[in-house]
Amino acid sequence: MPGRTPTRPRALTDPRASTRPRALPGPRASARARALAALLAAVLAGALATGCAAGSEPAGRDTVSLATSDHLGGAPVHVAQARGLWTSEGITAAVTTRPTGRDALNAVLGGQAQLGVVGDLPAVTAALGGRELRVVADLSRFSDWRLLTRADHGITGFAALKGRKVGVPQGTNVEYALSRMLASAGLTAADVTVVNLAPNQVTPALARGDVEAGVTFPSFYDSARTALGDRYAELSFTGYTARTLLVAGPEATEETTTAVLRALRKAEARIGADPAGAREDVLAEAKGALQAGYVAAFQPRYAYGSTLSSELLVQLTEEAAWAKTAQKLPGSADRAALLRHLDPAPLKAVDPAAVTVR
Repeated sequence: MPGRTPTRPRALTDPRASTRPRALPGPRASARARALAALLAAVLAGALATGCAAGSEPAGRDTVSLATSDHLGGAPVHVAQARGLWTSEGITAAVTTRPTGRDALNAVLGGQAQLGVVGDLPAVTAALGGRELRVVADLSRFSDWRLLTRADHGITGFAALKGRKVGVPQGTNVEYALSRMLASAGLTAADVTVVNLAPNQVTPALARGDVEAGVTFPSFYDSARTALGDRYAELSFTGYTARTLLVAGPEATEETTTAVLRALRKAEARIGADPAGAREDVLAEAKGALQAGYVAAFQPRYAYGSTLSSELLVQLTEEAAWAKTAQKLPGSADRAALLRHLDPAPLKAVDPAAVTVR
């Protein structure tokens, strides 16, 4: 027991122990003893060396849980996963794919993931709701939107949406894209009937006539064109830049978040240096959820590169003001309140020049 003085071996203190002198070992016995001692010493040295080597490796290699979606804004995550770039940063990433960035955000807020790849609007609504969330990087930008409709509905401009039924996955940045389309014609959501649909439900609803127009993720543009055939029509819109953000929940540490960003910067470099190879990586990780034609056509339309800029903060502030009005959300939409949800430390540790927000 701790603090107790160990007793001496009985053979050295017991008066009944034999006092007869022991015979000295012979030459063969001595040789065997020396060989055994050498063997034990070698085993001990090997064990010590193994223990030291194990201690010099990443202790258990940190595992980081990351929720993402199949959309191309998060392509650096797919490339990092396909190329094993996490390992070089001393981490293991447990990546799960969700249907939308909103679902990835819910995984972070619900504690199922430490980090999430989400759209700008879901991040804003979470911040307004007082959720514990840190935006650590703006991973990519995209502004090639389409309003999908049918030629027989006669919608040839955004002003023609007044009084129409429009399908959209509410709560995603696609809903904000619709709001900007309407605003470009002096309209608001009150001027249309907004129908909440899952991203893959917009095209069937158009085909059935349940809605007269719809906005969905770009990955569904081609399927809408195929499904509607000669009736397919679209209006292009570039007045909204969607941003794909990397957000951290309360369980994400600065150390592991920085390691994730280092791996993602390597993935971004690969996308720039070998676009075709990066598209193959994305398709492999999508496991059939994305079509090769879509990836080839749209991935070049994304601007990749992790940043935290003043432009991002301006946009988040504008979206927060819209969300408070349109969705009746609580919380403050002013610049200072949203700035508190930006955490520049991990990205500064990777590339100080990438952080320009003040």
